[in-house]
Amino acid sequence: MISTLNAPAVGQSATSALFACLVYPLCLLLFAFSSGLTAQQDAGAYHLGAGDHIIIQVYDEEELSMEIHLNDSGILNYPYLGEVKVAGLTVLELEQLLSDGLRGEVLINPDVSVSIAEYRPVYVNGEVKRPGGFPYQPALTVEKAVSLAGGYTERASRSNFTVVRASDPSKTVVDVPANGPVYPGDIITVERSFF
Repeated sequence: MISTLNAPAVGQSATSALFACLVYPLCLLLFAFSSGLTAQQDAGAYHLGAGDHIIIQVYDEEELSMEIHLNDSGILNYPYLGEVKVAGLTVLELEQLLSDGLRGEVLINPDVSVSIAEYRPVYVNGEVKRPGGFPYQPALTVEKAVSLAGGYTERASRSNFTVVRASDPSKTVVDVPANGPVYPGDIITVERSFF
């Protein structure tokens, strides 16, 4: 009698375990795929600007592949195409622009890849030990940027920060929290504490 009562429970738990074994890896795979899409979308949304170090690779065409630091003009002098306005474009837009320009007279089906080797710096000033420009790192926050600048001075406010976004043509000063995001080219100011 006892074994008869336990048999369905064992069968149900085996079915549940089998279901979990099949579904759990699928959920992990979907999560990883969606995270990858988010990272690609973030990278695809980044607009190139002066100070970015980019790598252009054209498959099987060494003379068309190059590394370049974008200067203040944001213009690239590219073989066969001449001056190409790069500033303001995303990586994907630049890939498409170069592919379209090379397709036809230069190459039949160009395979162009553009990547960012180094982002333009962020600038930290105000009440930090070593103010200046520092290489941008993905997922950078105000607090992490302050660490790059040697940390706070004795007079620094730990809660009063402003940022001028590189992407804002009006250069409006905005208050941000310590865990607020920082983007390439941003200028962060750590204010003085009055207490």
